[in-house]
Amino acid sequence: MAQAYSAGLTVTDNIILRKERILPLKGTVKVKVGDKVKANDLVAETLLPGKVLPLNLANKLGVQASLINDYLKIKPGDFIKKGQLLAETKGFLGFFKSSVKSPFDGEVESVSVHTGQMLLREPRIPVQIKAFIDGLVVEVIPEEGVVIENKSAYIQGIFGLAGEVTGKLKMIAKDPNEVVSADQIDDSCKDRIIVAGSMIDLKAIEKAVKVGAKAILTGGIDDQDLKKLLGYDIGVAITGHEKIGITIVVTEGFGKIKMANKTFDLLKKFEGKEASVHGKTQIRAGVMRPEIIIPLPFDEKELIAKKPEMATLEIGTTIRVIRQPNFGKIGKVVGLPEKLYKVQSETLVRVLEAKLEDGQTLIIPRANVEVIEE
Repeated sequence: MAQAYSAGLTVTDNIILRKERILPLKGTVKVKVGDKVKANDLVAETLLPGKVLPLNLANKLGVQASLINDYLKIKPGDFIKKGQLLAETKGFLGFFKSSVKSPFDGEVESVSVHTGQMLLREPRIPVQIKAFIDGLVVEVIPEEGVVIENKSAYIQGIFGLAGEVTGKLKMIAKDPNEVVSADQIDDSCKDRIIVAGSMIDLKAIEKAVKVGAKAILTGGIDDQDLKKLLGYDIGVAITGHEKIGITIVVTEGFGKIKMANKTFDLLKKFEGKEASVHGKTQIRAGVMRPEIIIPLPFDEKELIAKKPEMATLEIGTTIRVIRQPNFGKIGKVVGLPEKLYKVQSETLVRVLEAKLEDGQTLIIPRANVEVIEE
């Protein structure tokens, strides 16, 4: 068999990227086609509706619901301030009035003469979408967002936590096997995206948060450290919304795993350069990978993004093993036998022959590897 298809993981020093930056609700786009943007530039914004609070005005005023409109001091759609008078009875000879004041700044959503209820909405929540990457606006989706293209060095991770950050790359590890400790992290890491080697422990992560580092890039991480950091076990749902004070991208897997030489060398090559990083991960339908994006100078004529293609297994393809007992190891495909191979479970599967970085040549089920696209 000449080739086969497999999940791919991209690590490259030159790629044309195309990123959609879309609002959660319709709003206002702030840029136009042809604009060059920086990662932290605002490209679109909107206002999310605030929470709704019901007030039983009829009950508080001691009147019939059908008469509630007679006592209103505001109307639906009005913006209100905390403490503002909403409704008041006439009382008796001007005395013994009942009144209701607003508990917060917001707006009046509705008033019902059937239930006597008034719905108040808290102030709207501004949502701003930034470019995230340096690049060129190539498309505007009216009231929704934009599409940005650029040329970048690009690395996809295996797993990540927390959202989008930008900062300059700083190498902490001297080689991809190194386990970074808390002692190696100091105030020089503030606002930096720091690069570890094969692992970083909980104390080092906490130190990085304390000094104000933006992100940690590491080959491996202990899942128990993650549990202590988060306060719960990681499930199969999407990550990227964690409030842990730092973004984490794991490039190889769980445990102490040497960062792939290609990945480490690429990060070292661009030390001191600005990068965009996020930890969003989803391993079920609609796969999402954490990303490390290092913008490169480009000519607008270069910005023709390739259509996504299924990664292929061929002789010479670089792969990573994604299941035990060789989890995380990197190698090259040296054979793609046609014949089915019986594995330990007695199941017949398609396999490949791979020569690992340590010189071993192994027979591995094709479902147990992913392609590292270059």
